[in-house]
Amino acid sequence: MSGHSLKPVLEEVQDKLKIRVHAGREAMGKAAAADICAAMQRLLAAKERIRIVFAAAPSQNECLAALVQTEGLDWSRVTAFHMDEYIGLPSSAPQRFGNFLSQRLFDQVSPGEVHLIDGMNDPEAECDRYSRLITAAPIDMVVLGIGENGHIAFNDPPVADFTDPLWVKQVKLDEACRLQQVNDGCFASLEEVPEYALTLTIPALMSGTHLFCIVPGASKRSAVQKTLYGDISEACPASILRRHPDCTLYVDQESYGEIRNE
Repeated sequence: MSGHSLKPVLEEVQDKLKIRVHAGREAMGKAAAADICAAMQRLLAAKERIRIVFAAAPSQNECLAALVQTEGLDWSRVTAFHMDEYIGLPSSAPQRFGNFLSQRLFDQVSPGEVHLIDGMNDPEAECDRYSRLITAAPIDMVVLGIGENGHIAFNDPPVADFTDPLWVKQVKLDEACRLQQVNDGCFASLEEVPEYALTLTIPALMSGTHLFCIVPGASKRSAVQKTLYGDISEACPASILRRHPDCTLYVDQESYGEIRNE
């Protein structure tokens, strides 16, 4: 996965956040996957096991597909997590994020360990269980996206907390967030989208050593603009990424907006 096609059409830095603008979704996803694989190889050369948190959303499809096709990665030394899950969806529901990631990634590459959030478990007990798993050792990598309302994981603006004392918590989903699930084709109507979810908190995500944030599509343009150029505040939770010491944002021209030739 190298070559001219993966070269971004624009690179910039906003505060500490590295931005790579690609011509389209396919190039964006492949470029992100190439960087993720390179980071995995470096980490696996230095330590016995690595721990990676993955997002589950259609925005990640191109990257996940490219990761599956990459040869030579020792996934048996990877412990995989995901960052959020609906409360109350039965285990067979295709909209469950654990099922999404199992289908598109975990079942195909067979990580050594996969820890899925159980949205049918008692929420308080599940927060406690998953918190213990996620804090057992440092998080090496986080592969994430940004929601239309600027959320990262399910930290919507009303519940986002940059100094959250928790690592995993129950949240009530913002209507804009629930509408996005309908717009993405995950649910047929707003009524079908669960109102509550479990999510890794912002400090949990920010604890990752290396962050790779993948955000394609015109529907994300406003969120990308606020993330890059608005105030760093919980009104746009993703804006905190500008303070992370090693986060790269991968966008296509639709989500980034017009490229200004200066």
